[in-house]
Amino acid sequence: MFISFEGTEGAGKTTQISNVSRELISLGYKVLKTHEPGGTLIGEEIRGILLNSNNTAMEPITELLLYNAARNQHIKEKIIPALKDNIIVLTDRFSDSTIAYQGYGRGIDLDIIMALDNIATMGLRPDITFLLDIEDIDVGLKRNLEIKKTDRFELEEIEFHKKVRAGFLKIAEREPSRFIILDGKMPLIELSNKIINIIKERLNVIK
Repeated sequence: MFISFEGTEGAGKTTQISNVSRELISLGYKVLKTHEPGGTLIGEEIRGILLNSNNTAMEPITELLLYNAARNQHIKEKIIPALKDNIIVLTDRFSDSTIAYQGYGRGIDLDIIMALDNIATMGLRPDITFLLDIEDIDVGLKRNLEIKKTDRFELEEIEFHKKVRAGFLKIAEREPSRFIILDGKMPLIELSNKIINIIKERLNVIK
């Protein structure tokens, strides 16, 4: 099973992936916990370029191409081999982040984004996507400031992040069978339990 976690900055994706991974491993499943951009040696080098707060001159199309390059490497080197070995893949971000950030946030034509995505992903889509939604964008941004997480995207204006959130909700609306929208402000353990129970149900595990 291929599961992605999406959301705006500070939505709690990384924490939830760690909690879910531990629980699935305790149930006897093999799990690959990964993230984008990155997940591979080449991908991490690209990640360094993309998130470096000094790279303020980066053009939106350059950004888009770099994300797709990292994703293609990630899929071929890590995700597909893991799925072939019956490993559950949990990824912190995937294609939907690119649509939300570079499409709805940056304003790049969605047709261009989808054409590149089809090349990079070869049509691969998650079985489940958990969208951790925080209505008040400031809450997520403050969470990241508290843990001293600052990158190029945290430096964007609040309006950019509002556009990204609206984009995520539109993407989820178009694919209700894949997306599960959850309140990112829910208490951590309660949210983890909800996610784990949904995955168990999909895996036909007796609760």
